[in-house]
Amino acid sequence: MDTDLYKLSPDRVLEAPQTFRERLKHLGPGFVLSASIVGSGELIATTTLGAKAGFICLWVVLFSCLVKVTLQIEFGKHAIYSGKTSMGALSALPGPRFGKGHWSVWSWLLMMLLKSMQTGGMVGVLALVLMAIVPVGGAGSAVGLLFWCLVSGLIASLLVCGGKYGKIERWCLVMIGIFTVVTLISVFAVQWTPHAISGEEIMSGLTPSIPTGAVLLIALGAFGITGVGGDEIIAYNYWLIEKGYAAHTGPRPPREDKAMHDAWLERARGWITVMKADAVASLFCYTLVTALFYLLGAAVLHRQGTVPTEHELVPTLASMYTESLGAWARWVFLLGALVVLFSTVLSALAAWTRQCSDAFSEVGWGNFHDPVSRHRFIKGLAFFLPAWWILLVFGFRAFEVNPAVMVIIGGAVTALILLLVVLAAFYMRTRWLPKELKPGRVYDVLLTLSGLAILGVGVYSVWKAFW
Repeated sequence: MDTDLYKLSPDRVLEAPQTFRERLKHLGPGFVLSASIVGSGELIATTTLGAKAGFICLWVVLFSCLVKVTLQIEFGKHAIYSGKTSMGALSALPGPRFGKGHWSVWSWLLMMLLKSMQTGGMVGVLALVLMAIVPVGGAGSAVGLLFWCLVSGLIASLLVCGGKYGKIERWCLVMIGIFTVVTLISVFAVQWTPHAISGEEIMSGLTPSIPTGAVLLIALGAFGITGVGGDEIIAYNYWLIEKGYAAHTGPRPPREDKAMHDAWLERARGWITVMKADAVASLFCYTLVTALFYLLGAAVLHRQGTVPTEHELVPTLASMYTESLGAWARWVFLLGALVVLFSTVLSALAAWTRQCSDAFSEVGWGNFHDPVSRHRFIKGLAFFLPAWWILLVFGFRAFEVNPAVMVIIGGAVTALILLLVVLAAFYMRTRWLPKELKPGRVYDVLLTLSGLAILGVGVYSVWKAFW
């Protein structure tokens, strides 16, 4: 039997689980997404925002997490009932082509080139954590930074080359689970220190207010990077397909064959239900971690008047743990940060190799739907992308731009990718979704509000940037 999950076949059709317990066994794609979210958004951008703004922007990060999930679900539904990848969906949108590539795919490639700053920053922060554990060449050494960038990049490359979806999912689940538990304990422990969080402070953070100045830039970057981002929504389809949701639903039969078509509809509804459970479970996971990191940043760093900078990034972040748990917790933070940052780099690299391979295929370079060509591109990109990210780290370092700033700038670019995602999601909902699978009015209202909110933030970001 053909094992290529990107190719729909009646041989792989499987009825969807009907009970909650059975559905739990099929969750996973959303948690791979969570792994790519936690390190970049929560550990760096969210704590930086909390350190700079205090509690007043808590609503920003919570809103950022909650507002995007309907877009993620819409992309997920399209993958299940069509079997098409995200780049295949973007190529089917209306609009001109330039060469063989659709305007939307070219736009995505350009934005991801800019977003490389975020992933480059992640590799840089990971190397800083490793230097704090094993300071090769001494503290602040460029040689040590390069050494750990190369080591972490090489390990991630080898794992992506040798690991299929199942292994990636297991690695990500274990790594984010460890750090979530440690961070939850730290937040509770803060309540027995001078940095205890009051109910009034939390309520002030839940009252919407527009920040100003440098806080606004960080808030906009945090909006793009916290929760599920535009690039992660696009990546979600690949994990759903590799998990088998689309393959288990099977190819859509003609309407004339009523019995077969009705059976397909039943499977599609079932696997869409599983996908929604996966999306909601991951939403709970990354929203919880986002809130925890923000509260630590606001409670400890803001009160101390410290904001993470390049040379003090790791010690500053570690102080969120040492202030609540004691000096010994520095090692807990370092090991936890190592786990969560590496999980982010690993899951991001795995996603980028698939998305870029597919995008290259859509513009005429390679053939993503040929397993041999796809695997060749994925393996090649698994080594090329980390090398490119490391070059960015040292290129920006020459201009005294630290990795944390790179992450936040990349987050602002992610907000632009969300605009493309909104366009595609509404086209999926209004033009491509089979009428038998159309959702209720409440879902449509939430999808519309989500799109309007993201559009509003995008327009406001451009307006503030230029005027």
